[in-house]
Amino acid sequence: MQRVDRIDDAVSLPELTIRGIILGALITVVFTASNIYLGLKVGLTFSSAIPAAVISMAVLRLFPGANILENNMVQTQASAAGTLSSIIFILPGLVMLGHWQGFPFWQTLAICAAGGMLGVIFSIPLRHAMVVQSDLPYPEGVAAAEILRVGSAAGQDATGKKQATGLADLMAGGLAAGLFSFAAGGLRLLAEGANAWLAAGASVVRLSMGFSLALVGAGYLVGIVGGLAMLLGLILTWGIAVPWLTAITPMPSGATLQSFGTSVWSSQARFIGAGTIGIAAIWTLGTLFKPMVEGVRASMGALRGGAGNSGGEIPRTQRDMPAMWIGIITLVLLVVLAITFGHFLAPAPLDASASWKLVACAVLFAFVFGFLVAAACGYMAGLVGSSASPISGIGIIAVILVSLLILGLGTLEGLLDTPEGGKFAIALAIFTTSAVVAVASISNDNLQDLKTGWLVGATPWRQQVALLIGCAVGAAVIPPVLELLYHAYGFAGALPRADMDPNAALAAPQATLMTAIATGIFTHQLNWTMILIGVGLGVVLISIDEMLRRRGGVARLPVLAVGIGIYLPPTISSALVVGAVLSWWLLRTERRRAEARGDDVKTVLDHAERRGTLLASGLIVGESLVGVALAAIIGLSGKEVPLAVVGEGFAATSQWLGLAAFVLVCVGFCRRVLAAR
Repeated sequence: MQRVDRIDDAVSLPELTIRGIILGALITVVFTASNIYLGLKVGLTFSSAIPAAVISMAVLRLFPGANILENNMVQTQASAAGTLSSIIFILPGLVMLGHWQGFPFWQTLAICAAGGMLGVIFSIPLRHAMVVQSDLPYPEGVAAAEILRVGSAAGQDATGKKQATGLADLMAGGLAAGLFSFAAGGLRLLAEGANAWLAAGASVVRLSMGFSLALVGAGYLVGIVGGLAMLLGLILTWGIAVPWLTAITPMPSGATLQSFGTSVWSSQARFIGAGTIGIAAIWTLGTLFKPMVEGVRASMGALRGGAGNSGGEIPRTQRDMPAMWIGIITLVLLVVLAITFGHFLAPAPLDASASWKLVACAVLFAFVFGFLVAAACGYMAGLVGSSASPISGIGIIAVILVSLLILGLGTLEGLLDTPEGGKFAIALAIFTTSAVVAVASISNDNLQDLKTGWLVGATPWRQQVALLIGCAVGAAVIPPVLELLYHAYGFAGALPRADMDPNAALAAPQATLMTAIATGIFTHQLNWTMILIGVGLGVVLISIDEMLRRRGGVARLPVLAVGIGIYLPPTISSALVVGAVLSWWLLRTERRRAEARGDDVKTVLDHAERRGTLLASGLIVGESLVGVALAAIIGLSGKEVPLAVVGEGFAATSQWLGLAAFVLVCVGFCRRVLAAR
């Protein structure tokens, strides 16, 4: 198959075009909404770089003059916006706390845009040291560059056969998941999962299977190692913890097995997962401490060396955004942050002087800690990839630090003298952490995009402008989508209407955890017993993982994934495990088939992996977009199930129909990945 080589410095091609910006904005809306829905449902987001590149290549090849650099700008813009949606890992905590009754557009837009754009600015001085001169692998960035090279080649391969962009696979996955989601969440003909509650003596046992195709796609992208770790977490929770806790906890009179088991899980067992996630995140950051320090050192060195100069003598592929513009944009963003925090604290029971002291403290923390996080996340993304980089861990560390900081200042300024002031203090900690998470997530992604640009020969300053545009567009999409999903489904522990079904609420696991941590720091009411059990479990699992690492081989035990498996509802974890197993089985089958035919194994596996990735991304996007569309219909109608064509008596039948349709789609997924090239 043909491929495009790196564009030379002397060659000038259209890059940041109007049509590319418009296309990137449209793709941004799709992938940002999809990532928000998936992140709130399961606590995971997916990288939009590869599917965005595929869509861009398929659309732009219809226009004259399209080239690899223009395609790269589109995927850069869309990737940045899709990544910015990671702010939902913390921001919904303001609704869970009761501080917000929705998501005010301008405040949400401002914190997302300012935090995301600061992440872009902070990553600029890192580019030369960490992308050009570094030997960091940047797995997603290299993969995106290779797809752009192959997809932007001539329309036919060496045999004269027309090349496929991969858009058909993306759309096939999206159509299948969209139809399933509409039949399940809209018409209610198919169940979204099946549950069986059993009594084993005094213990409550739950057997669950989720039918979400988006989660199958997410599990496929996570892979077998992470999937099996989540399965272990699921077994530890519902095979050991919940049965044990329900056996030793008196069952309230009149309670059902379902209500009793769910109550024990949400109030006790779930916090074991929180402790495991926390210690795993701290351990991961600790193991990467040296690379983090090196990243900060490289960033400071780049700044001292005058990064950002764009004089005419500098080659095109080395021209960053001018230092003057970096300074101006940074100053503007700091002013925006100050105004945003000031508006946020305006209703607080404080005088103007005390309020502005807290504003200055929040802005300074977001700026300084954000800069350190940018260097750290940039290095971690280059080292282990954006998907494996622990953004949740960064959020946990940030919310603890900023809570302790505000606790000290709030005591001095009188903010904590009243219950209302204490609630404001918790809310300020969550809001400040939101800015840090925005910086971290964008920095985590940007260097991958800049690596892609370096490999294909893009102009850095143009790519940096595309990243800023992506942040602005993504920030405008996030508030209305969050508002829509909250009022349609609600979040765990935060339902906008009393008559809503709590089982249909979006889990928002990271936001729930970080809000509990912040609240616990200020009120001293955390369930420390279960959290410490989780910490102890995490230490044991970390020790096992370290033993496996030292023995070599591919066998590992990612502790963060185990904690997520404990923390998430079982219908979510089970569907993720199915996707992970499919990924392992398909690649194993393709390897055997290639060896039997005498084909080049690497080529065959690369093709299967790319097709599977696009199909999995399609499953995520299809279900997520239908979920957002149904949320709009629910919001407009004011009814819980406005499109339902069956009643509650159809529930048993819908479970069997849902299972049959779920299996059918999974079989079709496998057949398409294994289809001849």
